[in-house]
Amino acid sequence: MTHDILEKADQKYVPQLAVILYESDIDNEYYLESHDIDAQGRLKAGVPLSMECISAIAANFTQNHTISPHGAIPSNMLYADNRLGHDKYIWYNPPQKRMMYFSKGLNIPNAYYHVPGIIYVAKGNSLNLYAFKGKEPETELFKAPFFNTTDGAVCLGSAKIDYPDNPSYQDIIDYWEKKFWLTEFSHLGGSRNPTKNNLVTVTKKSEEAFDYEELLPIGLTLEYLLK
Repeated sequence: MTHDILEKADQKYVPQLAVILYESDIDNEYYLESHDIDAQGRLKAGVPLSMECISAIAANFTQNHTISPHGAIPSNMLYADNRLGHDKYIWYNPPQKRMMYFSKGLNIPNAYYHVPGIIYVAKGNSLNLYAFKGKEPETELFKAPFFNTTDGAVCLGSAKIDYPDNPSYQDIIDYWEKKFWLTEFSHLGGSRNPTKNNLVTVTKKSEEAFDYEELLPIGLTLEYLLK
């Protein structure tokens, strides 16, 4: 909301109403009081904040600043929870080639590499990744064979991607995938290889094909993620 106001800094905003919150020092109860503001910017006498006023403020905020996605649910989305404070989205990509970027210290060229099928779990401000064998997700899951991940948890770093306004479900998917794939890979999560052999070697070989024998079980199932 603050970001939107800064973008409209050339507009004049005129104060209309002030809301004061009172808290009881005995039983932690709250009381809301509203004050109209006159043309000189002075507070008028306070009155209890009405339900009509609360509803109007909530409706305006919801209409103009909603983050709940809408529209058709993509065929690769497995789970969606839009509840405020419980937002969680799970989807997958089949095996494919992906453009990957690496820090100079890894000595891996930026290029397209073969990757296995990937399951994404976006919850709040965090992202987890898991690998699977085959073209579509099955029960057994494996560690994502990438740098910047620790047992599924992703370290989201250098990619500067703005969260979409009034997003569709596809916008949610695009946002998180860009956050991951446009971030420069730089380190081993937890200083441990997520593959049987050295991840640098595994990644370089993946320019030709991905070796599924390199995947390590993570001890989670797809059914567990979808609970």
